[in-house]
Amino acid sequence: MDTVNYDGIKIPEATQVQNQLRSRLLIQDYAPSITTIAGADISLNLYSTTIYAGIVVLQYPSLQPIAYSLVKDETRFPYVPGYLAFREVPALHKVWEQIPNKPDILVVDGHGIAHPRRMGIAAHFGAVANHATIGCAKNLLFGKYAEPSPEKGSAQPIMDKAEQIGWAYRSKGKTNPVYVSPGHMVGMQQSLDILKICTGKYRIPEPTRLAHELVNQFRKGELLAGYHLL
Repeated sequence: MDTVNYDGIKIPEATQVQNQLRSRLLIQDYAPSITTIAGADISLNLYSTTIYAGIVVLQYPSLQPIAYSLVKDETRFPYVPGYLAFREVPALHKVWEQIPNKPDILVVDGHGIAHPRRMGIAAHFGAVANHATIGCAKNLLFGKYAEPSPEKGSAQPIMDKAEQIGWAYRSKGKTNPVYVSPGHMVGMQQSLDILKICTGKYRIPEPTRLAHELVNQFRKGELLAGYHLL
């Protein structure tokens, strides 16, 4: 995995990094059998330097949690829309490195290629780690889509002109969709199919929903940093 340190990097340099990493992306089906999947979540205030990062590993397709990893870190990269990965990926790298047996696929709370330069946090991290990733975001960053029908499971492509960059996926009936896009080493349709299997009764699919809960507990001092088996 690449060394990840973005302290002091300027926006023009960050754009160059994004363009270089974009050339590494493979948007193609993940061929091996999937037996584990993980969710990643990052918590930080808009202008804070302190980051709380967590990954929860689940069996697949049962979605039974089996382990989690937590890290508290610091960032010096400023808040700039479209470049949030430079604030968050270093902490995500540290929390990932604590996991001895890497999950087959990592679902990140954020975008994959549904990004102006195809470099949301899931795509960025996937390219740096050379690992299969999917982005699942709560809000649309880029692209246009037709509203999915109101029932659970419906989806519509997110488009940038003639190019599909993700899915608006109705993960819960009569609620706002979530925005799914492949990050690295996962196909476009496959990313949606996997997230459908990961959807429970909530709007947020189980991997990132559980990761969010763990990070919130960690931030409140209810859990300790490090790698823990469940």
